[in-house]
Amino acid sequence: MSESEPRRQATAYWTVGPGAGELRVEELPAPDPGQALVRALYSGISRGTELLVHKAGVPDRVAEAMRAPHQTGDFPSPVKFGYLSVGVVEDGPEGWAGRIVFCLHPHQDRYVVPVDALTAVPAEVPARRAVLTGIVETAVNALWEAGPRIGDRIAVVGAGLVGGVLAALLTRFPLGRLQLVDVDPRRRELADALRVDFALPEEALADCDIVFHCSASEPGLERCLQLCGTDGEIIELSWYGTRRVSLPLGEDFHARRLSVRASQVGVVARARRHRRSNADRLALAVSLLRDPVFDTFLSGTSDFADLPGTIEQLAAGRRDALCHLIEYPPPAVEPAEPAEPVHEGE
Repeated sequence: MSESEPRRQATAYWTVGPGAGELRVEELPAPDPGQALVRALYSGISRGTELLVHKAGVPDRVAEAMRAPHQTGDFPSPVKFGYLSVGVVEDGPEGWAGRIVFCLHPHQDRYVVPVDALTAVPAEVPARRAVLTGIVETAVNALWEAGPRIGDRIAVVGAGLVGGVLAALLTRFPLGRLQLVDVDPRRRELADALRVDFALPEEALADCDIVFHCSASEPGLERCLQLCGTDGEIIELSWYGTRRVSLPLGEDFHARRLSVRASQVGVVARARRHRRSNADRLALAVSLLRDPVFDTFLSGTSDFADLPGTIEQLAAGRRDALCHLIEYPPPAVEPAEPAEPVHEGE
C-alpha cells in the first residue's frame, strides 16, 4: 500500500477474557495475488464450540489442535474465533468479484483470505442459509465416519444444531428406524419440521445399530450406551472442553462389546480421507443446503454491532437459538459531491 492510498480497516469480534468479548478495529491489508477481499453478509454463532471458547473452556493440552482455520490469538484469550461466515467478494482474482462465498472465518465485517479458503455458494442457496455450511460439513464427516447401511436402526441423541442437521441428512438414507432424542420436549417441534420421530430419553427405542451423540452431556452419553445394540457403535460429536465425564463402563459398554468413536471435523473422516479433501467436503456441504428444510435451524438474527451482548445472552441462557445469525451492515455510501449552484443568467 502506497503512502497516498487510504488505510483499510476491519472490525472483528474478540474474546478478551472468561465471559467477555468486544469488537476491535484492525488494519486490513490489500489482497495479494491469489487472495480475495470479502465483505461479510452474515455469520453464525456455533453455540457449543463458541460458548465453550467464551467461557475459557478449551483444555491447554489440545489448544493448538483446536484452533480454527483463520483464528488470531491463542486460547484462552484474547482470541478471534469463529468459523461460519458468508460474504461477497469485493476484490480478487478474475472471476471472483461479486461471488457469494462461505469461509471458515471468525466474526469480522471484512477480511482478506486466499481464494482456496473460499467455497462458492450455489445460486439456489440463500446467503443466510449458507451460514450452515460448516455445521453440515460436521454432520457429513460424522456420516462418513459411521457409514450407515440400508435398514439400520439409528438414534441421534441431542437435538441441538449439530444433532438436528445430522438427523435432517439421515432422512435421505433408507433406514429401518430414525429417532431424534432430547430431554427438552420442545424439540419435538424441530423433529416434526424435519419429519423425524422424536423421543424423550426414557422413551427412545434401544437395539440401535448406530447412535450419534450430540448433547455434550454425561447423561446423554450414558443413555447412548443403553440405546446401542450388541456390537453397536456410538459416534461422539460432542466437545466437552475441560469438563470431566464419568460413565458406567461396567454395564452395557462392557457386556455388549460397544464402541465409542470420536468424530472431529478438523480432518476428513478416515473412510474418505484419501479420496476427499476438506474443500471437497465443504463443496458437498453447501450443495446440500439447496433444501429449504435447513431454514428451520435459523432461529434468530442480531446486528453485528450487538454481537458482544448477543453472545453474553446466549451464554447466560437468555436467548434460545439453534443457529443465531449475525447480520452485517451494507457498505457505507460515499456522500455525493454537492452540485455547483446555477446562477440566473448563466
